Amino acid sequence: MNIETHLRNLRESLEVIRESIEKGIVERQRTLGFNTSAAAADMLEAFLHGKNLIDTGFTIKHEWLKSKNKVNEKLPFEFPRKQEILGLIANIEEKRNALCYGKPQKEEVLQELLANFNALKEKFREVGFREL
Repeated sequence: MNIETHLRNLRESLEVIRESIEKGIVERQRTLGFNTSAAAADMLEAFLHGKNLIDTGFTIKHEWLKSKNKVNEKLPFEFPRKQEILGLIANIEEKRNALCYGKPQKEEVLQELLANFNALKEKFREVGFREL
């Protein structure tokens, strides 16, 4: 997938996340679980494409991102703030399935998810990803 497609998908997810916050995070936990995960993967993939670290045929699967071993196998190269970025994405991914498929979670879980997501966006800004 090319960078433009990732950025379009990212903008859509960011808009849905904003709408979910406005409508109430407890009522939109499934939407937040899906869209924070999708946005995190799109940010990472667009960033790596922009740095020419992966080609346009390479697809990052969100489930890789919660496993340190799998992500190191699939993304063995270095990039700025790699461990911080991947750590924040792993935190998001750890919550994803419970939010998307599980019983309702407490508001604190959703607040932590959004805090990790906002910290992830900030890390990407710090490494020069200006599309946010």
